[in-house]
Amino acid sequence: MATDKLETRPTTLGDLRQSRWDGARVAQRSVREEMRENLLEKLARKDALFPGVIGYEETVIPQLVNAILSRHHIILLGLRGQAKSRILRSLVGLLDDEIPVIAGCEINDNPYAPLCRACRDRLAEQGDRTAIAWLPRELRYVEKLATPDVTIADIIGDVDPIRAARGGLDLSNELTIHYGLLPRANRGIFAMNELPDLAGKIQVGLFNIMQEGDVQIKGYPVRLKLDVALVFSANPEDYTARGKIITPLKDRIGSEIRTHYPAEVAQGMAITAQEAWIRRHPDGRLLIPDFIQEVVEQIAFTARESKHIDRRSGVSQRLPISCLENVVSSAERRAVLGGERTIVPRPSDVYAAMPSITGKLELEYEGELKGGDVIATALIQEALGRVFAARVGGTPIRETVHWFDQGGAVKVADTTPTAEALRYFQKVPGLVDATVILGVPENADPALTVSACEFILEGLHVQQKIDRTEQRGYTGSPRAERKTPREEQQNLPAGAKRRHFN
Repeated sequence: MATDKLETRPTTLGDLRQSRWDGARVAQRSVREEMRENLLEKLARKDALFPGVIGYEETVIPQLVNAILSRHHIILLGLRGQAKSRILRSLVGLLDDEIPVIAGCEINDNPYAPLCRACRDRLAEQGDRTAIAWLPRELRYVEKLATPDVTIADIIGDVDPIRAARGGLDLSNELTIHYGLLPRANRGIFAMNELPDLAGKIQVGLFNIMQEGDVQIKGYPVRLKLDVALVFSANPEDYTARGKIITPLKDRIGSEIRTHYPAEVAQGMAITAQEAWIRRHPDGRLLIPDFIQEVVEQIAFTARESKHIDRRSGVSQRLPISCLENVVSSAERRAVLGGERTIVPRPSDVYAAMPSITGKLELEYEGELKGGDVIATALIQEALGRVFAARVGGTPIRETVHWFDQGGAVKVADTTPTAEALRYFQKVPGLVDATVILGVPENADPALTVSACEFILEGLHVQQKIDRTEQRGYTGSPRAERKTPREEQQNLPAGAKRRHFN
């Protein structure tokens, strides 16, 4: 709803009555009706409904739209990292720019129909001289994370003995109430995350407010006909394990909407690129090859299919986000150590990002026996293999494989500067030429060429066309020549891991 400009905005109830604001409409239209009307306008204009939410265009968003048009209270059910909180917070965009409230009211009372005793007394005393304030949409959203220690006082309110003493009031007087989060969300949206973790008696308070509009505070019945759109989120695993949603509350939630992980790798890559902190070099120094981004995203997809990982817990979309950030940081470290301007991640940087992977995996018993590092390494290798098969496929690289089988060797560390690594890779027949398959042009930045070369060698290893050992690195065959004494004596920078292609 449009409002007057700041200088002409009504400041008293009398001014408000004489302004273009429709008093009857303001008094009668609920928050959910307001959201419905604004959503219909957005649909008619074909506006973006939930900016930044990717992959739900054909699934979650249509269900969410239907729920809002039906004026329902809503719960989003989904595993961790499925943008549930982001969706809830984006609902603020369906509210009016601002609404009039009685100035100083704790629960944003409607000037035409105040709820709290203080505002009713004030309106009876001052009439049209009652001061009006304007509440922006951003302040009409209240969010609370449900935990077992949350009390009814936190959500609904409690008697404030200090307020009673200062005003000389009896504790049973409504003016002594200190309102909780839910009343303070009046005429707005109240979001509760992880609803099953909320104690049952608090859930009872929620549905009582939703249905009857009353609650007892310290044995004193208070009638609060709050105007609130209630939205919740819950993890289906928590739904059946750590806690539950009591039946009467579940019955009063109009729509239950299931979220999900990205269905396609391209969707996941778009989400990761949007959320990850990778825009740290606006001068264009950072170049992230698309095959590296795809490998990072494939790690999450591979993990969600792995029998070693608890599928009920899920693999959060935060895994590829954190992983990509670590990958970029590893490449950044190498560039700084080598005094290079261009920053280009390599496959070795994906292995360096393992700390951002292991902490996000809930392993099954067999996975626990193997260990998080072993599982993470296997996920990276499988992701590399999938991307290599899709990008390179059956393209013959026989010349390169044959060279390794004949005892050829390339020794590259994760901190090897670009120019040095490129010289090594140029010695391998057909390797640099094969980078064209990955979309790397002949005149590409040398750092990009190096990354593509290493990716091809990693892919050949995953396909078991070249071998790799911790002692000798990558080998073409058991007949491959061992390192010469001079090679054995070569030292790498402290902390660097030697990567051998033999």
